[in-house]
Amino acid sequence: MKSKALKQLVREIFSDEKTKQQFLSNPDSVISQYPLTKQEKQAILNTHAKLGLATSNSGQLEAVIGPMGTWS
Repeated sequence: MKSKALKQLVREIFSDEKTKQQFLSNPDSVISQYPLTKQEKQAILNTHAKLGLATSNSGQLEAVIGPMGTWS
């Protein structure tokens, strides 16, 4: 994960309960607040669809994020 905006988004989802709940109910409303590339937005949505981004443990995320290659 090289993008500062992407790192910040993931950090907010995991550390801020309000952001997490908003993301769970409407991911696009949270994603749109960050200057992400099209690939980053799609990677977040794909990971959320596969694992439930906001409820996954870090091991699950690392297993999916690593091979995706679209995070940078």
